Amino acid sequence: MEEQKRVTKPKNWFESLNYAIEGVIYAFKTQRHIRYHYVIAAAALFLSLFLELPVIEFVMFTFSIVILLFAEMMNTAIEEAVNLIEDKHHILAKNAKDVSAGAVLISSIGVGIMVYMLFSKYLYEPMGLALREARVFSGHIAVIALLLVLIAVVTFKATIGKGSPLHGGMPSGHSAVAFSLFTSISLLTLEPLVVILSFILAVMVSHSRLIGGIHTKLEVILGGLLGCGLTLLVFRIFFMTIR
Repeated sequence: MEEQKRVTKPKNWFESLNYAIEGVIYAFKTQRHIRYHYVIAAAALFLSLFLELPVIEFVMFTFSIVILLFAEMMNTAIEEAVNLIEDKHHILAKNAKDVSAGAVLISSIGVGIMVYMLFSKYLYEPMGLALREARVFSGHIAVIALLLVLIAVVTFKATIGKGSPLHGGMPSGHSAVAFSLFTSISLLTLEPLVVILSFILAVMVSHSRLIGGIHTKLEVILGGLLGCGLTLLVFRIFFMTIR
């Protein structure tokens, strides 16, 4: 058995502060999600400065990030305490960890809502202008693009010799179809909110293939790139032919 380090109580506020900083560093070093949140928070704060958010919006945004990081660290603390007390897979230990993870999830949803409310006004206008610069195409082009994506998926899988058109193998057929539809919807509707929602649906469809163990990350990514890229190419060719 490894010899445990002797832990002493802090003698003054300076030692208490040092222990608190050590806790932040420990969480950062051992928890991957916390590292991700720190990076995202830093990027978002930099973006808020670039966009020159009003003071009240900047304070609200910063406060929401602090709450999320606080929830992540409390989740880590609860997991460490539960692991110390219960080293077996007890249902109560699982419940404690699930509840603490749920607190992080709720905090993340809150941050997502805050980010949407604060940054949507900066996102919609440029997206709308960019999308409306594109040509409005007929709906049958989207159908043609989708059929070409399906043909490409079947061709790749027939060449590689693994998987059926929409089940397993390289590339992911579901990801290709989902991102083909996302691209077509984006070009046909020219609405920023619809673009965002359709992108979320495409990502969820692709992610479900990973969760089900049907595809690898590479197969899903290549499928998405195939669907998006080929659909863009079809629309681009059509646009060039009618100019």
